[in-house]
Amino acid sequence: MDIDEVKQRAFSIPITSPAYPPGPYRFVNREFLIITYRTDPKKLRKLVPEQLEVDLDNPFVKFEFIRMPDSTGFGDYTESWQVIPVIYKGRRGAYAHAMYLDVHEPTAGGRELWEFPKKMGYPSLSVDSDTIVGELRYGKVPVAIATMGYKFRALDTVAARATIETPGFLLKIIPHVDGSPRILELVEYRCEDVRIKGAWTGPVGIDLFSHALAPVRDLPVLEIVSGTHILADLTLGLGRVVHDYIANTTTAMTNVRAAKHGDAEVECA
Repeated sequence: MDIDEVKQRAFSIPITSPAYPPGPYRFVNREFLIITYRTDPKKLRKLVPEQLEVDLDNPFVKFEFIRMPDSTGFGDYTESWQVIPVIYKGRRGAYAHAMYLDVHEPTAGGRELWEFPKKMGYPSLSVDSDTIVGELRYGKVPVAIATMGYKFRALDTVAARATIETPGFLLKIIPHVDGSPRILELVEYRCEDVRIKGAWTGPVGIDLFSHALAPVRDLPVLEIVSGTHILADLTLGLGRVVHDYIANTTTAMTNVRAAKHGDAEVECA
């Protein structure tokens, strides 16, 4: 395999049999259970990287369970994640804090392409009689259980679409071979071509449990704000870099050195 072929085929690992195909990535009948709750604002601020602002007067977290039975290139899987509402340069968005999936391919794709903070886990979303139930286990241990009355009351589909189309932010971390950070970026992504097939709310409950390697309870539930159940088709758009932490740090250090050098020359003169 010559270098031109290597460059042409270099999309994912392994190069001869990538874990997932190139996009676009379309999701059909993607089902969301979203629990919004109030948490400790001090703990929230510690977990969100600089460049993103947190509304400390409304310290909300969204815990989501998502069923994806028909996903281009990724197949059939379920995921669960904690999302933190944030503000970036005056624009409201959502920072993906922690994610757990039950299939390798979307875990690899999410980490490599966008840098979704994905780990392997055992999430599920199902209907138990009159209740929609989201559960997350890490290994054999339960770490989150959410319940909501099944389709108790319809919601405005325009608002539901706006929820899904909210821009998302990710912290992309790619280490060098010596373990030092080679890439450290803030990435923005969006869901596109969203088609809402239904949206509902109802009475809701959620419990988080302590786990050393799935620390979702580090953002404790102080008050449940709302629950939302959405069924939609959508395309997961690729991302764009909105801030390069390494490049900006290097530029800042260079400017400081230049300023100090300039001061020294003035003093010598």
